[in-house]
Amino acid sequence: MVKVKICGITNLEDAQVAVKAGCDALGFVFYKKSPRYISPQKAAEIVKALDKKIAVVGVFVNSRKSFIEKVAKTVKLTMIQLHGNESVDFCRRLSNFNLIKAFRVSGQVNFKELQAYPVKAWLFDSFSSCNYGGTGKTIDWQKLADCLAGSKKTIFLAGGLTANNVVKAISIVKPQWVDASSGLELFPGKKDHRKVKAFLKVIRQIKKFIC
Repeated sequence: MVKVKICGITNLEDAQVAVKAGCDALGFVFYKKSPRYISPQKAAEIVKALDKKIAVVGVFVNSRKSFIEKVAKTVKLTMIQLHGNESVDFCRRLSNFNLIKAFRVSGQVNFKELQAYPVKAWLFDSFSSCNYGGTGKTIDWQKLADCLAGSKKTIFLAGGLTANNVVKAISIVKPQWVDASSGLELFPGKKDHRKVKAFLKVIRQIKKFIC
């Protein structure tokens, strides 16, 4: 059954709206060059005010191991998402965490290359030469699904997902998680609450249909 991660949370109000609407996880970006950056201290304050059942994901881009470990402790992260150019060896050094390795897709996915990463899940986002995420662009879902055929790995699907296209994306890729950020914003770093609620409503209807 598909779960939902709402990423790029920068304030308590947006977090509370997403949680009340039914999301399963919230993502906090600890990459200073991102317009969705949040300090570990502020993220910790938000998490402290939320239902403890919500998964908390820290998003890092080419960060030092020591920084990731410090933030994980400060914010009490449930999962760590590596969204940069992190190597297989770097992931291995963080194997005591629940790791999500993000891959920015521009063409074919090298399945054998993915399997080398010692992580709990793979996340697929659209490629941009300018940004590491939050591009608002979708992936070629069918091409991705073909590349992943037969995989047993937990899949997070990201990249321009909205209430208008998420059903089609799920039907093609069949991910365990969908990850939305820029498609649910008023502007970078601020969520459009109507879009968030509409997105989660669509997911609830999918779950109801499956059940």
